[in-house]
Amino acid sequence: MKKLLSIFATSLLALAAPMANAMPVTFSATLNGANEQPAVTSNGTGTAFVIFDLALHTMQVKVNFTGLTGTTTAAHIHCCTAVPNTGNVGVATVVPSFTGFPLGVTSGIYDFTFDMSLSTSFNPAFITANGGTVASAESALFAGMQAERSYLNVHSTFAGGGEIRGFLHQVPEPASLALFALGLAGLAAAGRKRSQT
Repeated sequence: MKKLLSIFATSLLALAAPMANAMPVTFSATLNGANEQPAVTSNGTGTAFVIFDLALHTMQVKVNFTGLTGTTTAAHIHCCTAVPNTGNVGVATVVPSFTGFPLGVTSGIYDFTFDMSLSTSFNPAFITANGGTVASAESALFAGMQAERSYLNVHSTFAGGGEIRGFLHQVPEPASLALFALGLAGLAAAGRKRSQT
């Protein structure tokens, strides 16, 4: 039985690895003042989705925010903190703010796709600190997102260091969920077969 489960698990990993590298990966974050460090008292809230496609070298950023105390001054992704889901670190993406992000407002919607093969999609200091090339910076940012060591921050006139932010977490892809379901079905079948013998 253990050998069967081991073969099954190895097969699932072999199938999942190429699919994960070939598909865009989605990350999400819930943005609020409590997620800032130190925490900020704000009624502002928001959601963010970042869709990273390593094959196409694109990163789509979608942000929806409302209720900020101050008006927006900047927004970007910071990476990579020393510990997952905590801490502060420098800006990884374009500075001073995402290209075309709505500034001077308390609520808004943003949707922009960055070409991650261009140096203009990054903070130059992030490129320098992560291997010195755009390719190495792209890899470092993606790895930081996967490790939950990056966050999206919206800065405002009320809180210059950031009024709302959230750490990015990978969203399971449909193919991953299907593989997971297939694995559970296989384990259930193996368990039934074992109990019958």
